[in-house]
Amino acid sequence: MRKCRLIVAVVVAAVLLSPCGAAAAERRARGGRAGKKPVPIKQKLRPAEFFSVFSLGSGSDNMPKEPERFEKLVKKMSGEGSYNAILCKYTDDRAAICKKYGVKIMVDLLVREHHVLRARGRSEALCRRLRGNPVVLAYHLWSDGVGLRGEERRRGIESVRKWDPTHPICAGTCKTEGMAFLAGSDLISYYDFHWRRGTHKNFVHLLSAGRIAKANGGQIARLVATDPAFGKTGAGNLGRHRYTLNTSIAFGLKGCVWGGPSAMNPKTLEWTALGADVNKVLAEIIPLKSEIAKLGNPTAIYSTPITRTVKHRPVPGGEMMPPGLAKHAFPGEFWIQPESGEFVMGVFRYANGQGAVFVANHNACVGQDVALRFRRGVQVSIFDRQKVGWRLLDMEDGTVAFTLTAGGGELLRLKRPRAKDAERADE
Repeated sequence: MRKCRLIVAVVVAAVLLSPCGAAAAERRARGGRAGKKPVPIKQKLRPAEFFSVFSLGSGSDNMPKEPERFEKLVKKMSGEGSYNAILCKYTDDRAAICKKYGVKIMVDLLVREHHVLRARGRSEALCRRLRGNPVVLAYHLWSDGVGLRGEERRRGIESVRKWDPTHPICAGTCKTEGMAFLAGSDLISYYDFHWRRGTHKNFVHLLSAGRIAKANGGQIARLVATDPAFGKTGAGNLGRHRYTLNTSIAFGLKGCVWGGPSAMNPKTLEWTALGADVNKVLAEIIPLKSEIAKLGNPTAIYSTPITRTVKHRPVPGGEMMPPGLAKHAFPGEFWIQPESGEFVMGVFRYANGQGAVFVANHNACVGQDVALRFRRGVQVSIFDRQKVGWRLLDMEDGTVAFTLTAGGGELLRLKRPRAKDAERADE
């Protein structure tokens, strides 16, 4: 018997180490033809609002077990913190508390009790019971890397979709390889922590996730590090968080999960300095939560050249396109043209056909005075976060001007003055 096992092991190793076997493994890691092709869902579910999810980690239940302490946490994160969702193991007691404070639960299906693969019976029973539950935001099926586990992740997505077709699935990975296995997910999610791994990866990863999401009817989300720059706090930290969120929204981001163990002391439930920084940035984003959800995926993404890096350092040669966006310069024939500022712009269209653009600063350290020139008759409004409504911008010779904060972004709505002059923002 022992001899038979040895022979089998040798044969398996030989296959994997052979050129064909290695190639097959690589294709599986990338979500290629070696594994079963993911089956995209024809009609994906959409979150009603941009979601900011408080997290103390996934795969294990790190939230307070006592109801009174859990309530204290939810009250703080939804009030002082402006979070509108929490990632945790689902219980009816927690759901009742979250409902009280208007917070939704991203149900963690990687915890031991409800693990989508290792506790399928309990996981299925939970998902079927939660059908139509208004407190549930989505199901969490993240992974530290899809790679050769892509088939498992695909099966998990398909199972959860069958068990509960009423709530979105948020599945993700830390790398672009294997993302194709997530095609069936409503929210294609990832995390690259670009402030640690290299800011040049930000747009590359956004484009990769966006292509898969758009091709399969999904949208994108991401995990954001609470400490993007090795624990430094203050104005620079605010700019870095703004940059991460606003550039992502320009690419169609519909929500983020904050890697929050460093945001709050789990024993005292008090905010850290890092957590206080995140709270300030979320307070700027949350007023836009309904509008961002309405935008859908961008129809186009355009960028200006930059003379300064994201960290406000001179670029080699004096000017260049940002890393990853070399093919996304403003076309000369496009009806919206940049007059000043260094920014990336996502072009969107509301369900009623009305156009919109989201403009995000390329510089996380200094503000930008932006001017856009419009070659067609259109009224341009900016979303006023203080009033939580639209404010018409003055236009002179077809040009509007506004200011972006360090790492900031602004949403503009493009209204057609008369029906005969109707023009779509993506044409």
